[in-house]
Amino acid sequence: MFAAAASLLGTTTGAGAHGDEKHPKKAGPVRKEQKDWGIAGDAKAAKRTIDVRMLDTMRFTPDRIEVRQGETVRFNVHNAGKMLHEFVIGTKKENEAHAALMVKFPTMEHEEPYMAHVPPGKSAQLVWNFNRAGEFEFACLIAGHYQAGMVGKLIVAA
Repeated sequence: MFAAAASLLGTTTGAGAHGDEKHPKKAGPVRKEQKDWGIAGDAKAAKRTIDVRMLDTMRFTPDRIEVRQGETVRFNVHNAGKMLHEFVIGTKKENEAHAALMVKFPTMEHEEPYMAHVPPGKSAQLVWNFNRAGEFEFACLIAGHYQAGMVGKLIVAA
């Protein structure tokens, strides 16, 4: 997936790229694709909301989140900093690969239902159904942020 995105990079424009640019959400239904860490959730099914703050110290608050398998969670993600941050749910392997790609191609465009790009001082929501148990992470994959430690642990208990 990331290789395909990188190969298409030469054909993209700067619109919606990383930096201080905004990432407008696409209109229409969310694409529901099963991932190792779950699937996009239905907002009506979310029984719990978790507030997450992103800081320019390259940290999340909280930095550890525990959910139950089968739970649909609404994340309210607030960027308390002065630079763009993102909240991306995934496996350690997926996030490491994506973060490395972002260092090589910092203007790479991407938007998935398990990620939220949040400009400084703004908030975003993400709804996710954790239908698979395991240890995952949430991270900011903007070039250099993941490498600086902007990552949190996500435990999905069976």
